[in-house]
Amino acid sequence: MKTAIVTGAASGIGRAIALRLVKEGWQVAALDIDEAALATLPHEMALWDFACDLADEASVKSAVEQAGFDRLDLLVNNGGPADPFSGPIETMTLADWDHWIEPHLTGTFLMVRECAPALRAARGAVVNMASTRAIQSQPQTYGYAAAKGGVVALTHALAVGMGPDVRVNAIAPGWIDTVGEPLSARDHLQHPAGRVGTPDDIAEAVLYLAGAGFVTGQVLPVDGGMTRRMIYEE
Repeated sequence: MKTAIVTGAASGIGRAIALRLVKEGWQVAALDIDEAALATLPHEMALWDFACDLADEASVKSAVEQAGFDRLDLLVNNGGPADPFSGPIETMTLADWDHWIEPHLTGTFLMVRECAPALRAARGAVVNMASTRAIQSQPQTYGYAAAKGGVVALTHALAVGMGPDVRVNAIAPGWIDTVGEPLSARDHLQHPAGRVGTPDDIAEAVLYLAGAGFVTGQVLPVDGGMTRRMIYEE
């Protein structure tokens, strides 16, 4: 049975990834800071959950040790705050900045470091969750954009440094509806694919990268084509 660790697995994209892997026959360790949300996962034989604060080195180390995988086929670094908006740069504190940098970027580093021996033993793969916000922005999204840009750079550095034992890629989601919010026809039709994305779209991309043996150091946009569409406001 293949093994995986998924961070930020209690809800949204991470939850969809964890459950899809279980459905495909994987044994999954689901990590999240939200213990109450973790408890709502459908616990079956192939799915275990562990509390983990990605911004805390000791917590990361403890969670990986509890998962106990000597061989790890896949690490999905998905955890971190989803809301990208910080407010004006003039009022941001260092703690505000760290709110995004520590779990998204430092947490990715810590997870890979702790999982590296098990990943090498299995000649496994890492999938980091970047964002299309690493290459395009809305106002007042400084910490999130910087964290995701860092994830992109860290991805290719890891791919070169850990290869050929471990492949490392990233996914850059665009607009993914994780809460079932009301969406208009315009919301969908602005995407060349004709719709807003779903967490299952990202889970499908993770499965592809988990098995794509000649793909490493890449960032796969899963955004319905929006980073290729030129938009002028009328």
